[in-house]
Amino acid sequence: METLVAKVLTQIGAVVMGKPHQIKLALSCLLAKGHILIEDLPGMGKTTLAQVLSKTLGLSYQRTQFTSDLMPSDVIGISIFEQASNQFVLHKGPIFNQVVLADEINRASPKTQSALLEAMEEHQVSIDGITHPLPLPFFVIATQNPLFHSGTNPLPESQLDRFMMRISIGFPSVQAEREILLAQELHQKVENIGPILSGEQLKSLQEAVENVSVNEQIIDYIIGLCRYSRRDVFNGNPLSPRAGKSLLKAAKAWAFIDNRDYVSPDDVQAVFPSVCEHRLDAGINTIDQVSDVLSKTILERVDVLNPL
Repeated sequence: METLVAKVLTQIGAVVMGKPHQIKLALSCLLAKGHILIEDLPGMGKTTLAQVLSKTLGLSYQRTQFTSDLMPSDVIGISIFEQASNQFVLHKGPIFNQVVLADEINRASPKTQSALLEAMEEHQVSIDGITHPLPLPFFVIATQNPLFHSGTNPLPESQLDRFMMRISIGFPSVQAEREILLAQELHQKVENIGPILSGEQLKSLQEAVENVSVNEQIIDYIIGLCRYSRRDVFNGNPLSPRAGKSLLKAAKAWAFIDNRDYVSPDDVQAVFPSVCEHRLDAGINTIDQVSDVLSKTILERVDVLNPL
């Protein structure tokens, strides 16, 4: 298992250069069965990271460019009457793939966003009163431009909460940018990528992540972090029990990638900003210094040994 995970990280890192932390976070999210939102300025590599992740997982995959005129039926599908058979036939949308890349999700209307996000939560869609289960494993990898860009529609707080993590790519280092400039065409590198995992191998990895052990001290620490966000003196949105559960799952995956079968406080702290910042400061709905300060404040003020 360790070798397989290392191969995945190496393959993604060969394309998304100089971003090992962001790559590890993204893989942690997917191994923990979460959905991920990748947010940053255009041209920073967020779509590339999403594409490389998708192609590496070895599952059925569909990319959909979200635009202002995209309809919910373009995502979930529609029943169309066919005269030849004299019956309605379901034409499945891209949501019926195991990995769905929702590119620039905040350019679509709230109605279309809602259709996707409901499917993420329920792992099923309803078309003309009939419920259709989605395939498993099922992941949504969404990219989002900052809200100050024209033509964007903010995701409501309740829908942001459907994403286990929100991460940002950030500008590359000088060395990484030099390698990017000298490398072959990026789209060619992405096209040449093949799957590292099979569906069954991915399921095995996810089961192994679920079996990572967690002691009472870690549980109390996560509760302490969530409870601090609910104090009157705290100026951000409070963390819900669902946020705490996402934090626990992500910390398990982070520990697993580090080849450990138990969670330490360092694992919780490593994933805390990506799991919690979009929930703490959901009203602003963009990666900024406010959410960064909020998460740092909580981590600094909650004692690992006496969290409650």
